[in-house]
Amino acid sequence: MELNQGWFKELDIGQVTDCQSVSGGDINQSYAVTTSDKKYFLKVQPDNDSSFFDHEVEGLNLIGAVVNTPKVIKVGTYDNCGYLLTNYVEFGEGHDGDLGKLVAKMHEQHNDRFGLDHNILNAKNPKINTWQSNWGEFYVNQRLEVLVKEVKSKFYWNQYREDLMMQLEEKIIDHYQTHEVVPSLMHGDLWSGNVGYEADGSPILFDPDVFYGNREMDLAMTLLFGGFGREFYISYVQEYPLEPNWEERIPWYQTYYLLAHLNLFGEGYGPSLENAMRKSINY
Repeated sequence: MELNQGWFKELDIGQVTDCQSVSGGDINQSYAVTTSDKKYFLKVQPDNDSSFFDHEVEGLNLIGAVVNTPKVIKVGTYDNCGYLLTNYVEFGEGHDGDLGKLVAKMHEQHNDRFGLDHNILNAKNPKINTWQSNWGEFYVNQRLEVLVKEVKSKFYWNQYREDLMMQLEEKIIDHYQTHEVVPSLMHGDLWSGNVGYEADGSPILFDPDVFYGNREMDLAMTLLFGGFGREFYISYVQEYPLEPNWEERIPWYQTYYLLAHLNLFGEGYGPSLENAMRKSINY
């Protein structure tokens, strides 16, 4: 898809001097749009409307009030496409320790319950965010079971996986009957592709999927596909110490993200999901 003059008029950012397609996302079409005095980043979701980006805008505003994120400039619908326009980030190099402190400061923003004030249904991985006071019940019923239903509908499920999941869910529910968790502001999709450094070395977070939850879940995502150095975790703990044995609970939360990948990309993630559930029930 190429942007035309109609698009540039819709964006209303002045005289566009250059527009280049940007690779890197599985869901949206992305562009670097340059004017005579500024550069912008544009995401386009074909065959949709602006509501597709409502949750991302909400996340950028919530997280951006505390730490560094792209700034929302405009969101709208044009030519049967939803779009989101932000400032363009020029990337550089930075230090994992600074990123760790940044994430910890985000997690230090708390709520009295888990969830969010609305569900996320206009997404390939839907989320039920009804407010809950117990983390175990929220995670099992409003995260794991929601995706189990999705993968069952696509025939990526079997009795072995069902048995593993039942054991894991029972373990999680039991654990959080007696272990209190303070709800933290979560990024929700904290893998290496959604973090970076600006040209001056400042760490920055992208593409949030926010809710208030157990921060161990965000950290589990950082450990799933790698890309975060040792200094990230050292600086994080210095800023905001973790609960004892948090490392042993990482597979509990990697199970969710592997379920999400199974739902999005298919059976190739099935063995990794089973392995995470086996590790989970053995802790």
